Amino acid sequence: MDSSFLTDIPFPKFGGVNDETQNATAHVPLMNTPLLMDIPFSESGSVSDETHNTATPLPVMVMTVQTITPFNDFNKDFLPSDAGPSIGVIKKGRGRPKGSKNVKGSLKKQKTYAANRRVVISNPNFNSGITEAEKENGNQEVVNLVLMRFESLRRRLCQLNCGKIVLTTALTNCRNLGVRTNTRKRIGPVPGVEVGDIFYFWGEMCLVGLHMQMVAGIDYLTVKDGATEGPLATSAVTSGHYSDETEEIEYLVYTGHGGTDKKGQAVDQKLVRGNLALKASKNKGNEVRVIRGEEDPNDKKKKNYIYDGLYIVSDYWTAIGKSGFEEYKFKLVRKPGQPFGYMNWKSAERWRKCSSDNSRKGLILADISQGREASSPVRLVNEIDENNKETPEDFSYKNSQLFMNPKCYCIMKNGGESPYLDRILVYRKPMVYKCGDSCACLLECKLRITQNYLKIRVEVFKTEKCGWGLRSLEPIRAGTFICEFTGMRKIIEEIEEDDEYVFDTSRFFNPFRWNCEPELVGKDCWEQVSEVFNIKSRLLISARRNGNVSRFINHSCSPNVMWQPIESEENREPCIRIAFFAMRHIPLLTELRYDYGMSQEVEEEDGTKVSKGSKICLCDSKKCRGSFG
Repeated sequence: MDSSFLTDIPFPKFGGVNDETQNATAHVPLMNTPLLMDIPFSESGSVSDETHNTATPLPVMVMTVQTITPFNDFNKDFLPSDAGPSIGVIKKGRGRPKGSKNVKGSLKKQKTYAANRRVVISNPNFNSGITEAEKENGNQEVVNLVLMRFESLRRRLCQLNCGKIVLTTALTNCRNLGVRTNTRKRIGPVPGVEVGDIFYFWGEMCLVGLHMQMVAGIDYLTVKDGATEGPLATSAVTSGHYSDETEEIEYLVYTGHGGTDKKGQAVDQKLVRGNLALKASKNKGNEVRVIRGEEDPNDKKKKNYIYDGLYIVSDYWTAIGKSGFEEYKFKLVRKPGQPFGYMNWKSAERWRKCSSDNSRKGLILADISQGREASSPVRLVNEIDENNKETPEDFSYKNSQLFMNPKCYCIMKNGGESPYLDRILVYRKPMVYKCGDSCACLLECKLRITQNYLKIRVEVFKTEKCGWGLRSLEPIRAGTFICEFTGMRKIIEEIEEDDEYVFDTSRFFNPFRWNCEPELVGKDCWEQVSEVFNIKSRLLISARRNGNVSRFINHSCSPNVMWQPIESEENREPCIRIAFFAMRHIPLLTELRYDYGMSQEVEEEDGTKVSKGSKICLCDSKKCRGSFG
């Protein structure tokens, strides 16, 4: 099963023993050790190219089955002071209990570990591409890079059948090889992390410095961290497992940590550690980052974490909890003037449940696909001018690509290894091959992902500058298939001059690295899977008169969507289609955009070649090239 978060086991908020009276559940900690082997986790299966074209690399240090041993030199970043005895120092003694005189008694069974674990201790040859300065203080590009590489590593480990240790291995390898940023604890905003950003795994927040604690829901600064006084709260995560009051948009009531003793018995919470930090933050008035944990709309067993911005602790008090003992309560009020985070989540949740609600502001059509996307109606919305009921120019909604001479056939050429993992692309490849309509395999075949209907709920909406756009009503995980670019296959002579709905594979695209680097799983750098597409002839598709939701995806010089060529056979001839996948995690109600590319390449006076487009770009990204198309 593909899991996006740490397996939940009974822990109170401070990471101690189980508090059954509070029905507490917390996330298992990941200590800052080079190896994690005793903690089970539920899981299924743009760096410079120069780092992969060096001299013969130094050997990668990978722990084998014979050399794996416990490590107990914990770092405070991974073992918080809030941690209880159930995650304490690993006992060195094995075998007979101390003082036992019964030599015939059964000895403690030595643990064995799977031969397929891929923990990498170090690799001197690996270049993370992240400078020491960027590790301490990041930016949006570095944050996106860290999250994309962690997710690519997670997918690869799933493909290698690493089982329940996928998440711990991915996190450990990223930390050991320097794939992380914002390591300096701070109060206030975290460089590169935007309000509304979504995380599928608690450890992702740690890698980008949003919330450092792997167990406790309250993170804080101490004098040792550089605070002039302490402790002061820096961030708080709601998990949904406690008696927090989180339904309101502008404030929440957070329940403090603690409430159990070492024997697991319920006791009064104490004003220490995280609780003391929140109290101190109330007195000082400093900002506290709030991350809201919510049920994954596609899997009730999973959690999504939404960064909701900066809050102020306005009050605190004690109350008797469900356990019958005293709990601390903290009221956190959201600072005004911030972008929407949790509010977007709640709005999209309401719209998903009430798809036929005609009272929604700016609703023009309940389903622009007219039923062709059976399970995912596509609404048309204009919130910019709700009185304007104008619709996109006339076109016929089609789910698949059209040809002048329709043909049909299938093939599978992926080398015996599926390119997908639970509807998620594992690697970008020169070409991905899929089963066609005439294939004898079942319709549920994993290679049929890109020929099925929409699996995510999207809507067409009016943008401020770029006409109609497309956005999702649910969060999208990196690598998830979004849709195919459908339309009419044409040759260059058939393309109309004013056709703005053309996909052209001959354009110049900014290169980027998306695949998992082999070094992150203990492999050699030359085993990198190529991301250079193998399209032998120019492919032109026009969605002007026939198309699906893909025709509404706008351009961006910093895209969150990428394309991948997909080949199948139709009447014994190859047919190439264009499929769109999420380039990184995409928060709900975020506009979907891909890079349209540049139509020409010109040479500057200094001899350098620069790509130019025919249209002015309005993407407003920090890396905007000024033109596209």
